[in-house]
Amino acid sequence: MATGAGLMVGRVGYGAAYERHQIRLEQSDLRIVGLPRALDGLRVGLITDVHVSPTVPDEDVRAAVRLLAEARPDLVALGGDYVTDLDTTRAVPAADMLAPLAAAPMGALAVLGNHDDDRIVPAALVSRGFTVLKDARTRLTIRGETVDIAGLRYWTRRVSDIARVLNGAGPTTILLAHDPRRLKEAAAFDVQLVLAGHTHGGQVVLPGLGAIAARRFPVVAGPATERNCTLFVSRGVGTVVAPVRINCPPEVSVLTLRSASAI
Repeated sequence: MATGAGLMVGRVGYGAAYERHQIRLEQSDLRIVGLPRALDGLRVGLITDVHVSPTVPDEDVRAAVRLLAEARPDLVALGGDYVTDLDTTRAVPAADMLAPLAAAPMGALAVLGNHDDDRIVPAALVSRGFTVLKDARTRLTIRGETVDIAGLRYWTRRVSDIARVLNGAGPTTILLAHDPRRLKEAAAFDVQLVLAGHTHGGQVVLPGLGAIAARRFPVVAGPATERNCTLFVSRGVGTVVAPVRINCPPEVSVLTLRSASAI
């Protein structure tokens, strides 16, 4: 018993002192139903849940931004929770650290998470060159193809509100939704791809038990499908509640979109 307790204490200590700072660049191919041939190979960078706060060092956020910027994605998506607990005093520092990603050649778009306010955080991001989608949609032309990018507020859950955002979207649509629980609605509206965060991958993943804190989510981390919709959930960069990660290192992602036949 004492040995087991000692191992657990040691593992928590490792997660707090080391693992939560070991940010990874994860690169994945995502099969997207109905993706036009011209968009095959499009590379989307995803960074989310940076949670700039006293327990998430600026150095970690800068390292995450540097990793993603050096990977040179075509398009960048910011998935929300730039600060913690509505701490608007950190909105400008967070936006400053994320600013290099706004130079993505095909655009840089953002949604808000449950820790972000509705005014100061988005204003800071917009001033650094990001397009912030608050229950809104924008249309891009990429490699000659029309791509609709829609973004939901974390609190938007009514099907009628989601329908309003997606109404009139074209055949190639990407939805940015901080909460991965929007997958079923997205699939019902024939959205091809959903990018999300919020779960932190569980933050603490225990052998045999998994990500206890994130069990309520349909997907804790990584890819999933619902009908002809593909979802990708990032483990994110920062932490909340406790500054620790166990078996769940922080990440930024570069997702290469690949054409796929209908399921």
